Amino acid sequence: MILKIINKSANALPKYESAQAAGMDIRCNIAEPVTLAPMERKLIPTGLFIELPAGYEAQIRPRSGLALKRGLTVLNTPGTIDADYRGEVGVILINLSGEPQTIEPGERICQMVIARHESPEIVEVQELSETERGAGGFGHSGRK
Repeated sequence: MILKIINKSANALPKYESAQAAGMDIRCNIAEPVTLAPMERKLIPTGLFIELPAGYEAQIRPRSGLALKRGLTVLNTPGTIDADYRGEVGVILINLSGEPQTIEPGERICQMVIARHESPEIVEVQELSETERGAGGFGHSGRK
């Protein structure tokens, strides 16, 4: 599979930080530091434009270190970039900490995972097959 990228940022192309990494780190494309107040969210540009093959999506996910150490996460996790989208990849960050958090130019702000997906035929029916679980959800299986 080939992932085509136009890079209009001052950063290098995204890359996998280890041989077994599922996600590649994505950096912000900002000229000046951006500060998020507690509970504030902002769309952060990356300067990246991608072309995915049909049947694939790019998932934008938080970086665990930013979430744990600074309370910064991706708001719509995972954010989905469809194969037919050609605009700039933007990342909606939110500050869940109790203190302002500053993002520096070129900082790694998220990771991008490329995933295959299916587009099933949608069929309306009047009933679904029975299962042992049935409609039980939201803690139905109990605490173990």
